[in-house]
Amino acid sequence: MTKGDIIVSLDIGTSKIRAIIGEYNGSTLSIIGVGSADGEGIRKGSIVDIDKTVQSIREAVEHAERMVGIRIVSAYIGITGNHIALQPSHGVVAVSSADREIGEEDVERVLQAAKVIAVPPEREIIGMVPKQYIVDGLDEINDPRGMIGVRLEVEGSIVTGSRTVISNLLRCVERAGVQNAGLVLMPLAASSIALSSDEKKLGVVLVDMGAGQTTVSVFENGVLTALSVLPVGGDHVTNDIAIGLRTQTEVAESVKIRFGRAMVAGSSDEVTFKVPRIGSNVDKEFSQSDLASIIEPRMQEIFLMVRREIERMGYVKEIPSGYVLSGGVACMPAVDKLAEFELHAPIRIAVPEHLGVRDASFVNGVGIIQYAIRHYIRRTHAPNATPVERKSRFMDRVKGWFSEFV
Repeated sequence: MTKGDIIVSLDIGTSKIRAIIGEYNGSTLSIIGVGSADGEGIRKGSIVDIDKTVQSIREAVEHAERMVGIRIVSAYIGITGNHIALQPSHGVVAVSSADREIGEEDVERVLQAAKVIAVPPEREIIGMVPKQYIVDGLDEINDPRGMIGVRLEVEGSIVTGSRTVISNLLRCVERAGVQNAGLVLMPLAASSIALSSDEKKLGVVLVDMGAGQTTVSVFENGVLTALSVLPVGGDHVTNDIAIGLRTQTEVAESVKIRFGRAMVAGSSDEVTFKVPRIGSNVDKEFSQSDLASIIEPRMQEIFLMVRREIERMGYVKEIPSGYVLSGGVACMPAVDKLAEFELHAPIRIAVPEHLGVRDASFVNGVGIIQYAIRHYIRRTHAPNATPVERKSRFMDRVKGWFSEFV
């Protein structure tokens, strides 16, 4: 059916689990299948029920399979959460080739050397995020391959996560019948399509506003420099609506999606809806303005927490490129205007350009595929390799680690 590489991503979120199938033909990426399911068994970004999570993953995968007519064997899995931490690291190796030309093997060895650090038994190294390479004392090198040198160094950050959280995540995916092609840190994946090179170089904050949590990632000089996760998101807005309107959570979520607006300003008194109230047999009518008056205070609180977290991480001065919003909550009308007012900075909402996924909530899923293409597939294809060889080399290279090359 297809001639290019098939890449599958799994975005396991609190409210939705998405399986996205992409086809890469060597120059362009096409999204050919999307499957989604409600995130049963997940609360605030963490797995609380293995069986329900497995069922949700299986439903999302089967949905995507039916759309394309292929069977998904393996997928790249996005990972984030408050258990993720960045730790500075440094690696050094001698260039191995006789002619002193730095090759792919040398880069891999220096990245592996940087990951040789002591970590607590309850934590696990997910990967390495290079900040710069140094060749014989010459620093600020983004990609040293092809250069001549004797000594190769790398400076960057080790990404670690909770061994328990990672094990439970992989266990759910494997029980759903999908192999782990590789773990990808979600902010890195999202940045591959949400942020431009100039934004990452000058300094920008990527705010992923999910249902159960909000991830704040700071990029400077082209690399991820700080990461934090706030335990607040769209579910808190839904809960406020349920309490304010005295209705069921499911109804509150539906009303939020259909009529929700982040600011009272611009909302309409003429747009009305009815909801069944708890403890009453009579539906009550509310306006969009009534709904916005419930939503706006919670959204203000979220952006206030984001600003305080940025200041806590040491970024007191204005971020040159401002803030970029992604995630399901960022789809709400007027959220960018409210964010601009509360954060006192330029605001942009990231939306994938691919047909069928032009929505801020798909940034992570599509970003995982884009990240895999950039950091796995392009670097594993040999010019004269047969399809079998290409698949073998690909699978050998993607297990267990990832790297953020510029």
